[in-house]
Amino acid sequence: MDLKVLYGENCKIEEKIARIENLKSVFEKNEGFAPTHLFSSSGRAEILGNHTDHNHGLVMVAAISCDVIAAVAMRTDGIVKICSEGYPPVEIDIRDLEVKKEEYGKSDALARGVTKAIVDRGFKVNGFTAYTTSSIFKGAGVSSSAAFEVLVSEIYNTLYLGGKLTEVDRAVISQFAENVYFGKPCGLLDQSGISIGSLVKLDFNKPTNPTIKKLQAPKGYTLVLTNTGGNHAALTEHYAAIRKEMEEVASFFGKKVLRDVPKRDFDKMLPTLKRRFSGRAILRALHFYQENERVLKAERALETGDTKAFLDAVNASGVSSLTLLQNCYVPGDVKQPVVLGIEVSRDFIKDGAVRVHGGGFAGSILAFVNDIEVKGYVTLMKKLFGDGNVFEASVRNVGTTLIDSI
Repeated sequence: MDLKVLYGENCKIEEKIARIENLKSVFEKNEGFAPTHLFSSSGRAEILGNHTDHNHGLVMVAAISCDVIAAVAMRTDGIVKICSEGYPPVEIDIRDLEVKKEEYGKSDALARGVTKAIVDRGFKVNGFTAYTTSSIFKGAGVSSSAAFEVLVSEIYNTLYLGGKLTEVDRAVISQFAENVYFGKPCGLLDQSGISIGSLVKLDFNKPTNPTIKKLQAPKGYTLVLTNTGGNHAALTEHYAAIRKEMEEVASFFGKKVLRDVPKRDFDKMLPTLKRRFSGRAILRALHFYQENERVLKAERALETGDTKAFLDAVNASGVSSLTLLQNCYVPGDVKQPVVLGIEVSRDFIKDGAVRVHGGGFAGSILAFVNDIEVKGYVTLMKKLFGDGNVFEASVRNVGTTLIDSI
């Protein structure tokens, strides 16, 4: 595969080739034989649809030009061994696929969960050895766990399934692993964006079979991700509370998710909802409805070439996440680095957009910055948050993929 397809026309090809060759060398040095396949699974940028996927909403997501690459070889002993640079090795036996609570939050759980989901679909698989290295920005909320899950799905898909898994299959399998085995109640946005590639609008009205529409990202703008600080490890309860509160409001109407509750019914019952639920739960439900409308506006804007309208939708999403969804800082936190990063960005950027990125409460912000302003903006963000916490990216048009069979 042409590496420019993965990393963009302006990437430094020599560096990308050297990275791959080094990974192959590490594999061979440690295993005593050469790998047979090379894979790539990207990070993702959430463009619109903050915390709407789990309630079957609309989202806009893009695969981006950072990735996990894996050098892989088949095994015949039923063992999956994954050695990731900088992390303890993962080793599971495909004959032992029960949920293990001690693995919650660990890569072992993701590998075991993906294997279980594939086996439950009636496929026969065997083991493999993989060595991986990642250029996915740490702490920037670009979903390294989803990249890992979809990577494992595609390794099985290529080695044993003859490519029978679709892009959506891989995403659903990976979400299952994260929900049931890893212990994180995520929606399907992250896995879908990584598996499909490109900038896409996804409609999760049928969550295991979302409607997919690929769109063209606006030209003349660079995606800049800034890790503002904070640790996501202790935030699962805050992420879960968003979904829980939205679904509690939906349950008032006898429905499981807000997508099944018409907005007019929600509006009509507001006085009663106020007596039954917290103001925060009602505001989060309102965010859901408004965010879906923003995705539709952004879709129309991209189709008609109205870049300003698209950027306005992204900016409005950021404001809604702050004021309605309320996931830009943990309650009681006075440091509020995400809010600081957003407001400083708004003050600097004259032509672009900025919003919280991903799950929120800590971590990263995303900005669309006019190419003319990128250098100055990146310099400012690095001064505030550190050189290693600001990343420029482009949209990647290919989802998780086999790079080469050796």
